[in-house]
Amino acid sequence: MRLLAPFLLLLPLLLAGCGEPWNNPYAEGDGGANYLYSSFSERPKHLDPARSYSSNEYQFIAQIYEPPLQYHFLKRPYQLVPLTAEAVPEPRFLDAQGQPLSADADISQAAFSEYLIRIQPGIRYQPHPALAQDDQGNYRYHGLTEADLLGINRLQDFPETGSRELTAADYVYQIKRLAFARNHSPIAGLMGDYIEGFSEFAERLSALEKERGDGFIDLRELELSGVKQLDDYSYRIRIKGVYPQFVYWLAMPFFAPMPWEAERFYQQPGMAERNISLDWYPIGTGPFFLAENNPNLRMVLARNPNFHGETYPSEGDPADAEAGLLADAGKPLPLIERAIYSLEKEDIPYWNKFLQGYYDTSGITSDSFDQAVQFSGQGDAGLTDDMQAKGIGLVTAVTTSVMYFGFNMLDPVVGGDSERARLLRRAISIALDYEEYIAIFANGRGVTAQGPLPPGIFGHRDGDINGYVFDGKEGQPQRQPLAEAERLMAQAGYPGGIDQQNGKPLVLYFDVAASGPDAKARLGWLRKQFAKLGIQLVLRSTDYNRFQEKMRKGTGQMFWWGWNADYPDPENFFFLLYGPQGKVEQGGENASNYANPEFDRLFEQMKNRVNGPERQQIIDQMLEILRRDAPWIWGYFPKAFSLHHGWYYNVKPNLMANNTLKYKRVDAAQRQQMRQQWNAPVLWPLAAALILLILLVLPAVRSHRQRERSRALEQGRPPA
Repeated sequence: MRLLAPFLLLLPLLLAGCGEPWNNPYAEGDGGANYLYSSFSERPKHLDPARSYSSNEYQFIAQIYEPPLQYHFLKRPYQLVPLTAEAVPEPRFLDAQGQPLSADADISQAAFSEYLIRIQPGIRYQPHPALAQDDQGNYRYHGLTEADLLGINRLQDFPETGSRELTAADYVYQIKRLAFARNHSPIAGLMGDYIEGFSEFAERLSALEKERGDGFIDLRELELSGVKQLDDYSYRIRIKGVYPQFVYWLAMPFFAPMPWEAERFYQQPGMAERNISLDWYPIGTGPFFLAENNPNLRMVLARNPNFHGETYPSEGDPADAEAGLLADAGKPLPLIERAIYSLEKEDIPYWNKFLQGYYDTSGITSDSFDQAVQFSGQGDAGLTDDMQAKGIGLVTAVTTSVMYFGFNMLDPVVGGDSERARLLRRAISIALDYEEYIAIFANGRGVTAQGPLPPGIFGHRDGDINGYVFDGKEGQPQRQPLAEAERLMAQAGYPGGIDQQNGKPLVLYFDVAASGPDAKARLGWLRKQFAKLGIQLVLRSTDYNRFQEKMRKGTGQMFWWGWNADYPDPENFFFLLYGPQGKVEQGGENASNYANPEFDRLFEQMKNRVNGPERQQIIDQMLEILRRDAPWIWGYFPKAFSLHHGWYYNVKPNLMANNTLKYKRVDAAQRQQMRQQWNAPVLWPLAAALILLILLVLPAVRSHRQRERSRALEQGRPPA
């Protein structure tokens, strides 16, 4: 029996394999709960909606804050629908005296556009200490002393919370916050161009801050002429001129409501030192609230008990019903109780946890791409057999983004509107083989661009081809041969890469913010592309701050950059090439400093028109000008690849909406079953090792007992 003791001790471990997997990174029992599991790779820096403008921040705040509008989850093209508003507002056009224009007036001549937003009654904020009141209606935590803050290190340490109804005044208050320089809103400059009185209001606030210091300034006391509360549930925004794209901003967190009580609460002395601020603890009316903010470990969104209610859409695109995307039609949102985001800084552990079932969905890194995706003979992406065996699904979508190669049009060699420079840019456009780049460095995840407008944006025509760089073959673009690029080089005065004006090789300069082995490979590839034309490319790599400074000053010659759409309108892409947006002279987003009077004239005609044949005709003319002038090599539109497990439902890419967590559903029972199956402990090596140990030890034990018996007999004692 003594020999069996070690084996008996092992039995509890063997039996433990029937319960929770040993490698489960979550609390016991959570796997069967109605929770969604995801990850984040870096701490969101700003959770204040006036300041936040990054996708890793929107991942959280878009589930918490509710602007008046949102994008329909299923319908394409992207369609704005009400969120807290009763309807999508239609602009009313006014003359310089503030009087409505007649029905037959030319709206392009309007001095102002007015948007009247009516919000739904009965919407309430999440429970929050800033809204807690005593029996007399006084705010419990608006006059805190240092003594009151002893023992307070996080928001949850305040014992009492409160709530109140959302009002139009909260939306007005937030717009005023955008103008306050201390909030560093990235859209303050743009809004100053459009919202009446915004810039003047910002100047008054700066002067008031100098007078009063950095304490709380109640913005309710100050009037912003272009934004006015009309009653508890309606407010008006007045825009200078005509800016139809403004309605898209009403779907972004910048225009979400902010209760004045929150700012009063967070700006008390001692709060910032404890990281108790809007940048750390949001306050909203959305379906979720931030229940845990531990950026070194995990962040947790939990269902808002005060959520006003919303239902899953009952309409979508024609194929959505067949794809199961309408199975939850009419169900109350959100469909999950909690979303747990764990910090994952390294790709390999993140990928392994997804394969083990500990994350419900995953992107695909370059290291794991071949393990997950395979391409058919026709170039279609599909899942590998291993992924299919696990029931994993793949969703792809061309993003509303463009990655481009830019020429500085202020440069005397590659820039300007001379025919010589234009032909040089076109030759480089042909030689720079973006199809090869996509295949090598993006694992095929991209579509070669024929212009600046991605698919899904009005004005983009499927099958349209940039005839200056590509030939059409069976409806597909085929890059023109290198011989055509060489012909253009000779025509420009650079035969074989030699400048005929001085007899020297043509040397060009490329500025980039990049480092590491991956960047080295990309830049090596780029140098080879230019070498095909005999051009010597000098690479000038630097940090991003220095790179941005070069762009601002116009000292760079050529560069790589990209743009993600703020809203689904062609104006949001064409303005990147609009002359008055030049980065050097106007500090705008036109990094190429391109200026073409005819293009600018057409842009001004196009930007304020509604989508339709007339607008499309103008866009076609603009594209022809851009393709001829080639201020960019149009690069490619990235293609997003996403994986999800079979228990994860309502998966449809929405490249405009950020608040889609509320639509997601999980089958927690199936997830728990698959986790146990995929992570069952492999115990036979342990058992085999124990048996081997017993077999090895047994002869020694027998020999020892025989010696003991012999010694006992010699001493006249009975054997044990």
